Amino acid sequence: MKFVDEAKIYIKAGHGGPGCVSFRREKFVPRGGPDGGEGGKGGDIFFRAAQSHRTLLDLKYQQHYLAQNGSHGSGNNRSGKSAEDMEIVVPVGTVVKDFETQEILADLSVNGQTYVVGHGGIGGKGNSHFATSTHQTPRFAQEGMPGDERWLKLELKLLADVGIVGFPNAGKSTFISRVSAARPKIADYPFTTVSPHLGVVKHLDSKSFVMADIPGLIPGAHEGHGMGIQFLKHVERTSLLLHIIDISLEPDNIALANYQAINKELGFYNPQLLEKPQIVALNKIDLPDVQDQVKKEVARFQKKGIILYPFSAVTGEGIKEILNKIIEKLSQT
Repeated sequence: MKFVDEAKIYIKAGHGGPGCVSFRREKFVPRGGPDGGEGGKGGDIFFRAAQSHRTLLDLKYQQHYLAQNGSHGSGNNRSGKSAEDMEIVVPVGTVVKDFETQEILADLSVNGQTYVVGHGGIGGKGNSHFATSTHQTPRFAQEGMPGDERWLKLELKLLADVGIVGFPNAGKSTFISRVSAARPKIADYPFTTVSPHLGVVKHLDSKSFVMADIPGLIPGAHEGHGMGIQFLKHVERTSLLLHIIDISLEPDNIALANYQAINKELGFYNPQLLEKPQIVALNKIDLPDVQDQVKKEVARFQKKGIILYPFSAVTGEGIKEILNKIIEKLSQT
């Protein structure tokens, strides 16, 4: 299934049905009075968040959602039938915004949560409503009220406890495939991951947690370079970040500079991301070149007051310690 996390749609709630102009016409009832009923209410449009949906793909291809109008009122003071409401099912984590003003209308972060985004118009009153002692035969009725209509922007922000960030090919996808049932594409070239992946992690006797693998960032991502920046909204809801570093690609690569470069991009996107607790891990210690530098890198981070966790996503060495630290951090949030 193609992953789509943004959509633009148009909604129009139902128009209220018009009231009726009618007069009683019964045998032996001379000069029957007005008996026009009111129109039915137009249908509402509402969103419902469901865990069964993982993407906004359906809404990407169907942009217009029009609820039914209320029925006309009729004689004998009979009201018109109200129209059925229209339900639009979206993934849990969908943020609903007004397209023009970008105002956030709803954040559907709970399974089953609903939000009425368009109220149907009320039905018009029939002529019987306007009869008075001085105006006993009104020959007019109200039109129904129009329903709400607007363009909306929908943004999906995945719900995860841990977000994995880092440069392309740092080993994020290998890590999540190692600790969960997620199976993202893994290859030895950059930008293998082109959409976020979720994995449920169960470690020892601890409570399971959800981890999100975010496509890799590169310097200048906040200016549109690469592709990871467009998915960073998915780590805004996370409780902590797992920052994976790879220094095997370049001989003179320094982990601390790598760490600072990614954090710089996070800060440009949303400064609040830098306030989230981070677990920093150095990957690929199974490679000889990386093994030779581990002690130096650990010491550099220690001077900054940061604990660096060396590990290998391929062999599994050091992963247990990282998971233990994640569980400890999550228990504190």
